[in-house]
Amino acid sequence: MNSQRLQFLNLRNLPARVTSEEAAWLLGIEPHCIPILTAAGLLKPLGQPAPNAVKYFATVTICELKQDAGWLFRVSKEIMQYWKTKNRRKNGQVVPS
Repeated sequence: MNSQRLQFLNLRNLPARVTSEEAAWLLGIEPHCIPILTAAGLLKPLGQPAPNAVKYFATVTICELKQDAGWLFRVSKEIMQYWKTKNRRKNGQVVPS
């Protein structure tokens, strides 16, 4: 495990807002999955950040969501569907709509 990740997860008091990478650590997913979840509407950044701006997420929301088994199911399904579609396109297969 990454030492920064381990150090962050062992904090007694988490910060009120976290970056995309830190949100991924809290959820137990890879940081590159956060844009997939935001595009799907399963995770919302704070404020209205520009497309190229750093996205911050509310820690309290992340902690509530990670306790919801239904939401975690949708997250897993969305990530799997994203990679399935991407791999089909990469291999030149037709992706059904």
